[in-house]
Formats: sequence, C-alpha cells, structure tokens
Amino acid sequence: MARVLTGIQSSGRPHLGNILGAIVPAIQLIEQNSKEESFIFIADFHSLTSQKDGATRKQNTLAVAAAWLAFGLDIEKTVFYRQSRIPEVAELNWYLNCFAPFPMLANAHSFKDKASRLADVNAGLFTYPVLMAADILLYSADLVPVGKDQLQHLEMARDLASTFNHLMEEDILTLPEARIAVDVMTIPGTDGQKMSKSYQNILDIFLSDKELKKNVNAIITDSTPLEEPKDPDTCTVFKLYSLMATPTQTHSLRAQYLAGNFGYGHAKKELFDLLVTRYAKEREQFDFFMNHPEEIEKRLLEGEAKARLIALPLLNRVREKLGFL
Repeated sequence: MARVLTGIQSSGRPHLGNILGAIVPAIQLIEQNSKEESFIFIADFHSLTSQKDGATRKQNTLAVAAAWLAFGLDIEKTVFYRQSRIPEVAELNWYLNCFAPFPMLANAHSFKDKASRLADVNAGLFTYPVLMAADILLYSADLVPVGKDQLQHLEMARDLASTFNHLMEEDILTLPEARIAVDVMTIPGTDGQKMSKSYQNILDIFLSDKELKKNVNAIITDSTPLEEPKDPDTCTVFKLYSLMATPTQTHSLRAQYLAGNFGYGHAKKELFDLLVTRYAKEREQFDFFMNHPEEIEKRLLEGEAKARLIALPLLNRVREKLGFL
C-alpha cells in the first residue's frame, strides 16, 4: 500500500484558496482511494522560521486542525498529527543536516528568494529543505503531493536519502516520488491575484457573517456603470462564484452580468450568500472545534501516537547505522 504524506504550514487560518486548492481535494482523495495510506501533518516547526510568538502559533495550529476536521477529515483513514509532537523528526533533521552539502542548500528557492537580505535569513530558513526531507523520510513516504514551487525541495529529499543509503550501504530511507496535480485550481484573491496570505488578499469563510460580508465587499471590481452589461470572465467576483456554484447557478449569474442593470454590489451579495449557504455546516463545525480545543487535542494526540509508532523504528535504524544506538 502506497503511503502519501502531506504537510500544512500553521501560518494562520486556512483561507478559501487553501480550502478549494488543498483541503477539499485531499479529503476527497482519501475517501476515494482505499489503496493508499494517508499522513497529514501540521508543520508547526516550519512556522518558527518566521513566526516567533508562541501564543499565535498555538492558535494558528488549532485553526488549521479545526479547518481540516470541519471539512470532514476522517482520522480513522489518515494519520493526523502535529510535526512538533514527534521529537524523532528533529533528531532525523540533525542527522540529515550532516549529510546536506552547503551548495545544495544555498541553491534552494526558500533561501535564494531572501538571499539579497541575509539579515532576514535565519539558520532554520536556510536548512528548511532538510527538515522537509526529515518530515518525508521519517515515515518512508512513497508519494508527496507538491506544487511546482516545492518540487525542488522534494528532489533534495531524494538526494539526501540516496546519499545516506549509499554511504550506509543499505536502502534504509525510501526515495519519495512527487505527485503533481495537473488540474490544481488557481483561486483568485480579492485583488485578482492568486489568493495568498502574503498578498493580504484572502477570503476567510470562517469569519462572522458581518465580517465575511465586509471581506467579500472588498473584492476589487471595475467601474462599469450599473445599467451596462458586464464581462463575467474578467470579474473576480464571478470567477470565485463559479468555482463553488452549480452549473445552473453559474449560468444564471452569467446571464445577469450580460443583461445589464446588475451591479457588482448585487454580484457580491450573490457570492456572500453562496459562501454562507454552501459552507454553513463547515463554518459551524469550525466554530465548535475552536470553542472546544480539547476535541482537537484528543484527535491530534491519537494521530501522534500512531505517527510515533512508525517513526521510531525507522529512526532506530538510522541511529544504529550512525553508531548512536
């Protein structure tokens, strides 16, 4: 049975782009594919490279877990855990660091993007690909879903595993393969660019009704007068609506755009109503989990116990080879 591993940064509450582009597809794949063993972890160690406040990280971690659970992640069908609660990953990270050549890390996108501002680069950011490799190799993952921007890091994990196996003269670490989805949706943000926390253009469906309406109303539109027809294909509001609506709903809204006497305020109300209606259950569940963190904790602890049972035997083989056992 192939083992699939996915990591999620605890950088804040998941936004609509995270939900449509990652959470929902991953859960659907787990439900549809009984021939794969699924591991999903919250990468809270990784968040320390940029987020230093402990209370914020704890809240972010809870929010990420709550979002996955609210959308129906079945913890009986996946191993769901926090990266930081598996100490074995930190130990394997150190061992792999000692096999990682400096030029390889200096060539990593995660470092090169900030290399012109070295004062902003900490050692954790520089060795980010090694921790990512430890996350993957500790569980002998066969497949790792990645975007094109993360493909280089997966190649580094393969290189580190290959180097280690060669020097130890034994295939201890599994070389993972990338799973790149060719039909990944690009979710536009409120400014029309790709939705991203770094662009501050997200839609947060877990806001209260009042705050969510304000969030939707912030979507940038053009200045076409109310009475004139509008092009739905160039409108961010319509693009977002069509990603979630039924074909009938989408066709109806398109017709209203083209007919005229239909303003962007009307379109934004349609989008708001769709968000509130479509995700009513998920929003309610998210609030439940955030108000009952003990329920999140119970589920994560169960997954962490499963994860350590798998991690420790692999780490012991590495320890033995390196003379630490």
